[in-house]
Amino acid sequence: MTPSVPFPGRAPRIRRNDYAVLDVPAPGQWEPHLSVSVVIPARNCQEKLDLTLAALAGQSYPDHLMEVIVVDDGSGPPLRVPPIAPSRTRLVPARPGGWGIAWALETGTAVAEGDVIHRVDADIVPYRVHVETHMRWHHLADYLVVLGTLRFADVADGLPSPSDVRSAVEARNADALFDLPSSAAHDWWEELVDEHDGFRTAPSSVLHRVHVGATASLPAELLRAAGGLDTSLVLAEDTELGYRLTQAGAVFVPDRAARSWHLGTPTAMRRGDEVRRYNSPFVADRIPYRRFLRVEGGRQWLVPYVEVLVDASAAGYESVAGTVDAALVSTLPDVQVTVTGPWDALDDGRRAPLDDPLLDLRLVRGRYAHDGRVGFAASAPATAAPAPFRLVCPPGWGVAADTLDRLIKHAEERDLGLLCVALDEDADGVLCARLERTSSVARAARLVKDGEHLDDVIHETFGVEWLDGETWGFTRLDPADRPPRSSRNTEAAHWKALAVQRKIDGGRLKSRVAALEKEVARLRKEAAKGTADTARWRAKAEQWRVEAVRLRRERDLTVVRRAIRKARRLLRDRAEPPAT
Repeated sequence: MTPSVPFPGRAPRIRRNDYAVLDVPAPGQWEPHLSVSVVIPARNCQEKLDLTLAALAGQSYPDHLMEVIVVDDGSGPPLRVPPIAPSRTRLVPARPGGWGIAWALETGTAVAEGDVIHRVDADIVPYRVHVETHMRWHHLADYLVVLGTLRFADVADGLPSPSDVRSAVEARNADALFDLPSSAAHDWWEELVDEHDGFRTAPSSVLHRVHVGATASLPAELLRAAGGLDTSLVLAEDTELGYRLTQAGAVFVPDRAARSWHLGTPTAMRRGDEVRRYNSPFVADRIPYRRFLRVEGGRQWLVPYVEVLVDASAAGYESVAGTVDAALVSTLPDVQVTVTGPWDALDDGRRAPLDDPLLDLRLVRGRYAHDGRVGFAASAPATAAPAPFRLVCPPGWGVAADTLDRLIKHAEERDLGLLCVALDEDADGVLCARLERTSSVARAARLVKDGEHLDDVIHETFGVEWLDGETWGFTRLDPADRPPRSSRNTEAAHWKALAVQRKIDGGRLKSRVAALEKEVARLRKEAAKGTADTARWRAKAEQWRVEAVRLRRERDLTVVRRAIRKARRLLRDRAEPPAT
């Protein structure tokens, strides 16, 4: 048997999503010790649920380490635990106050006792080593999200019996339960995994897309760290959770050895366009990576793309305001600013307004108290979650309108965890701004050891790069400078009007180009005709030349023949004597 923890005494450090560093054992060739809670959200599906539980009863993972929790989401009649089910199966009703898959899963995970939460849908028939295949990964690292594979079975002719399912699963013959040629693969999922070399090279912004809830497992602690399920969602809850798990530093492992049958095709396959239309506003609000869904200007979103952190605890009002204002006029539409400081020290008691020792703090709060894009905090949280990026900018420094956009694009192109932007240097060291990738900071915080610097772990797991501030649009602000009399609204109106004018000009140019193309086509046609005429006349000229040569030759031959005949006559006349 291989050790249950192949990395004794240290946590494995996975770079980005390249889980190949883990030496995963084959099923049956290792000794498990972690417990797992299989949570099944279910509603009005007793017949299919019976098959799911029958297949779970035939799993290779030790029975004493596996519990199954079926959450009944308001079925009528209520669901029941069938005779063929794992020994530690219990049925709980969804707690009052909500409904839907996310709500049911939250109910189940709240009472789960396992080290690992394994979600399985109520229309899944897992193969014998399905749970074991998931669990072997979780024994190697505590920040993995493992995904199984699906095959969509055609069940139009009916379902097998629970006893047949259990027998086939235990005999490792689950392939025979349904007709393989008429089944369908999970095509888009398989293509996504293959496109990124088994998902090992998948960039951070893509990771959440592979998180399909039909069969997914993760440590219970990691689920809590990510914030659990978003119970306000009734669809796309798995995709949204995958996004927040990314920000928690998770590594996603799609394992094709964790096979299962899906009984029939899901709604997302039968009514794909309708599902995407329904999900788009909710996904756009919660997942900043979906940039194509955030194209409208002047919008605020539930989850920003980047948080800008400015410390006001020891800085003057003008310096803080200049930094905050510069960040808020970014070309990115989804920026949020958090200003840190001792805000609890501000009270409404009687004071001398102009001699208030906390005057600058009070002015900062007064300036942004009612701006929905600006928040206040006593100190900076460990990460910017759920935002995927955070810029830590010293007060008194401003950024150009496109600085944030450029920095994030640079980080995304290289999938870097941290960009350090050098601003100034003095006897105390280098003053810098920091663009932090939330997932890299969360991963590093999980792996860092005592005495080790967090940035060193970020460099090891994602990569760190140093940049020059001036090149990237950072400038030192002068509090004495009066800002231009402008605003984001007037600037937007100006650029919108300019864009409209450019569109009109572009239309005119397009019409002119079309006219020129038409004229060029006509000239080309005439030129082609001229070329054809030239070729024709050239051919005729050649014919005439050949004819002229022929005639000239015939004429010359005629003259020669005449000369010869004349010469012959003369010779004949000379040779014959004159008549007497």
